[in-house]
Amino acid sequence: MADIRKRETPAGTTFQVRYPSKSTKSGYSYKTFHTMKAARAFIESGETQNASQSMHPEINTVAKATDWWLRICEKEGLNGREPVTLCTLKNYIYRASFIIEYDWPTPLSALTPPDIVAFRSWLLRSDLSRGNASRILSVLHSVMKEMTIRGVIPHNIASGISIRTESRYDEPVTIPGKKDIMALLRAADSLANSKNKQIAATWQRYRPILYLAVDSGMRPQEYLALSCKNITDKGVLVNRAIDGTGTRISVTKTKAGRRFVDLSPDTIDMVRHYADNHAVKNDYDLVFPAKNGRWMDRKNWQRRGFNIACIEAGLFELEVVKGKKVKKPLYRPYDLRHFFASMLIERQVNLKKIQTLMGHNSIETTLNVYGHLLKDADDDKITNIGMLGGLLID
Repeated sequence: MADIRKRETPAGTTFQVRYPSKSTKSGYSYKTFHTMKAARAFIESGETQNASQSMHPEINTVAKATDWWLRICEKEGLNGREPVTLCTLKNYIYRASFIIEYDWPTPLSALTPPDIVAFRSWLLRSDLSRGNASRILSVLHSVMKEMTIRGVIPHNIASGISIRTESRYDEPVTIPGKKDIMALLRAADSLANSKNKQIAATWQRYRPILYLAVDSGMRPQEYLALSCKNITDKGVLVNRAIDGTGTRISVTKTKAGRRFVDLSPDTIDMVRHYADNHAVKNDYDLVFPAKNGRWMDRKNWQRRGFNIACIEAGLFELEVVKGKKVKKPLYRPYDLRHFFASMLIERQVNLKKIQTLMGHNSIETTLNVYGHLLKDADDDKITNIGMLGGLLID
């Protein structure tokens, strides 16, 4: 038999419905409302009976729900998607540890939105960054959503409770200019033709990597994992990447990352020539394997390859480190990807096509990163005749 209890709290008066539940040790679950009318409506609707019948009564705590969610991520995949990569799973385990650590006041079925708000406050008062706290709360949202669709709880009580953070793209990304890119490529040409045999041999591999990065807009973890079979007469198929731990090659992080990118004929010839004539034999079908037959380390590529090209091209600034002047490159390998996007925008490529070529999961990401370039590209089209004036002229 369900009943209603009036409760006085510092936040005001609430009305708590207590109803029988087989999924809790006490035999009861609770739901809180701000008005007596809403509490009575909940009882009269018959939802107390539905809510008390969990399809998984053994999942009765947030900790158990979170553990099950992690297993689903690893073995099944959420909402019909593929299982997550090992790197993503490790991130989820780290974030889930905060959810499991928290002292939840009630069983899973008795949680209310104020309990989620209290957890949010606990996160924000901790030593975590606001962004990290937001990601942890997002995991809790996903846990509650999964428990809802699997019949553990009647509805997602975390819905609508979030932590807003500033976009990581508030500051425009660093984009090399055309002259800088040409200087980088000339530097790679020069190093590959060096009279020093060791330097020339090293740049026999680094040169096609640099050209490919500029010409494709691929992420470093994508082009360093490129498969020989994915090179065609027109370009490259991107369908795998080195995972975040650097310990394995996996599929791209999202489905959107799997894409085909057209390349210039010179780049295709250069990449194929290296793969066919100079690449070390390996078990991973890699175009650019390391000497041990495994994939190259991204940091090694940046330190021994890209940074050297920047310095050779004069693209550096002097920085004092421990009393000594050190040449610091002006760009990172990832900035070549931004250059690629800027060229697409300059050529007025359709925004949806840019999203596809960049491998962005949503068009919002494309707009967040490159929206300022889209604005700049349209500046010369803006006149003082107004929108209606333009229509009348047409």
